[in-house]
Amino acid sequence: MGALMDLIAGDSREIILAVAVDDWAAFDDRSRFPAHLALGGGLDPTWLDLFSEAARRVTGRDEPADFLDARRELDGPGDVGGRSVEPVDPAWVGAVARVADDQVGALAGRWIDLVEEELGDLPSDEKPWIRSLAGDLVRFARDAADSPAVIFGWSLSGLPDQPSRTAVPDAVTMSMEPPWPTVS
Repeated sequence: MGALMDLIAGDSREIILAVAVDDWAAFDDRSRFPAHLALGGGLDPTWLDLFSEAARRVTGRDEPADFLDARRELDGPGDVGGRSVEPVDPAWVGAVARVADDQVGALAGRWIDLVEEELGDLPSDEKPWIRSLAGDLVRFARDAADSPAVIFGWSLSGLPDQPSRTAVPDAVTMSMEPPWPTVS
């Protein structure tokens, strides 16, 4: 089972309302939501920790923190519209936004190395989407850096009426429960 995940930047109340009423098209409106990244239904949430580790190694900095440590408790219900929603620490977003353009390729390569250390060798034809996603995460963070909030929305199995919006090759998905407590 994969986790359907999104990163969304903007006003937290508007993000939560859009998630609650299943208005996914709203996230394309850059006047309301400066950045949105659909991470899809096959990426394991712990891969974002590996992304953070790769960023630390490539930049030589102590940041960003592991992604799972960068999530914050939401004031109010943490589950809307079948999704858990959690604010992301602005320090994580800022640290990712500060990855230099000339470091993104090395970051992607190191991220792939770390994923392979966890899973074993990945077929070479499945590595391009990880490289692309590394650039997408940096671009998202840059676009989101001045936003009042960044929200991580996730669901363990996706929503029945919500298809995965990002295709992730089956061979690189992991089936595991999230390492954080879920909200019921």
